[in-house]
Amino acid sequence: MPVFDAARSFMRKNGNMHQWTNGYPSEKQIMDDITSGRFYLISNNGETVGCFCFFIGREPNYDYIFDGEWPDDKPYGTIHRLASNGKRKGIADCCIEWCSRQCQRLRADTHADNKTMTECLIRNGFEYCGKIYVEDGSKRNAYQKICRPESPSCQ
Repeated sequence: MPVFDAARSFMRKNGNMHQWTNGYPSEKQIMDDITSGRFYLISNNGETVGCFCFFIGREPNYDYIFDGEWPDDKPYGTIHRLASNGKRKGIADCCIEWCSRQCQRLRADTHADNKTMTECLIRNGFEYCGKIYVEDGSKRNAYQKICRPESPSCQ
């Protein structure tokens, strides 16, 4: 949870006041990610410097997209709750690179105020596809990346 606290603090310092509020992600959400085998750590010399949720399969929040569209309806992997403690650069790049080896198509979303994550997604080959709603009813910008052909197809 300290990694998420550091990420929240970074967001606030960088103008993202509306994402990850009201205790999100909760300890229960993270425990659910862990028990479902979807939670991954990024460590450096034994210290956890980042973490994320990744899974292959349908993300219900992505069923309805507006102000755009998904480029296809092929199987995809989803990246959620990507966080860094701020002690190491390149955590998001590391996460995306690993996920791209797991599945040929990746999807992710982020709040419009999260300029850092938006820039990271674009830098790593994601394309803006439209907007989606998350569980609390707020909007997120949605992105998809189609990875190199040698990546697994997720089928």
